[in-house]
Amino acid sequence: METAQRHWIGRNEALDRLGVKTQTLYAYVSRGRITARPDPENPRRSLYAADDVARLCDGSPVPAAPAVIGGSPVRGEATVQSSVTAIMGGRLFYRGRDAVQLAEHATLEDAARVLWNARDGNPFATLKPRIDVAYAGPSRSRLLQFIARRVDEDPPAAGRAQRDLTIECAGVLSEMVDAIVGMGPRLHLHQRLARAWKIPELDSGILRRALVLSADHELNGAVLATRAVAGTGASPAAAAMAGLAALTGPDVSRQLAAASALVLDARRDPEDTMRRRMDQDGRLPGFGHELYPDGDPRAAALLAAADLPRDLAGLVEAGERVTGLKPSFDLALALIVRRFNLPRDGAFDLFAIGRSAGLLAHAMDQLLEGAPIRARLRYVGVEPGAH
Repeated sequence: METAQRHWIGRNEALDRLGVKTQTLYAYVSRGRITARPDPENPRRSLYAADDVARLCDGSPVPAAPAVIGGSPVRGEATVQSSVTAIMGGRLFYRGRDAVQLAEHATLEDAARVLWNARDGNPFATLKPRIDVAYAGPSRSRLLQFIARRVDEDPPAAGRAQRDLTIECAGVLSEMVDAIVGMGPRLHLHQRLARAWKIPELDSGILRRALVLSADHELNGAVLATRAVAGTGASPAAAAMAGLAALTGPDVSRQLAAASALVLDARRDPEDTMRRRMDQDGRLPGFGHELYPDGDPRAAALLAAADLPRDLAGLVEAGERVTGLKPSFDLALALIVRRFNLPRDGAFDLFAIGRSAGLLAHAMDQLLEGAPIRARLRYVGVEPGAH
């Protein structure tokens, strides 16, 4: 239904009709059950779709939103078969292993071997540093320069042995860390980041956990792009480059940026700031996740280990009171960045390194096990020959 055709009501009327508390109304909005928009007469307040409120009042189901990949309505159709990751019963699994439990002890290298199904030895064991990995510009630019270079260097993947491909993937992941923080001793990936960011060894396990929990999640534009390129027989680096390009788009970077901005904005007076933002926007970035109605287990696991200072812990508590929702993984990453005073793009850097292990897993899965991606494009343009 078009926005202009809908009937909108204010917060108090919505609360009266539903008979719920403000936090519950905000939870309905965050979970997509009630549509909200800014009030044209007062952009600091929100209006709520009366038809959505009515459906909840009489128990009717709210129509499902269009299928989305990367936050945009799907214009074609695609079917992807994957054996990499599953989300079931509010839990995240990497090839059948609980990701939260894995993150208790695993390094990103360990998680990568699980995701890549690398049972034949350790593909990271023989890696050596390159002496020519210096790139210019901010970290995101260096990351893209690095991956472009690997695309130019690496041979196509079609017809190559799995063991050779996993060693190549390990090299891509290792050099990605070098591109972001520079060369250093061949420690574990999280230790190299901690050393560059001057994080004590005692706390480096928090980075380790964040990387493992970032490694993979649901189907999105990055996964689809990665698999589409891998399906052509291109190198794992080429497939991962397509996925990384999708990660730099606003649907991922905006969520991380919004959560990071909220942490900065609300750190001094979280309760007042968050209530004001909820009144203005009808939602709060970093709280709630549609796939985890009982809370994002990745965020819970990371924050449980983070030992946040009182002001940051209070921010989480205030957000939960205001929204009635648990923090998302985006917010957890943003809090880790503030906890350690990491560089401005630290949340994206952590996420991109971790998620690249998963993108490389999808590339391998598509190359070695995946069925062809079945896609259909429906032409909706002008009638051919009409002009």
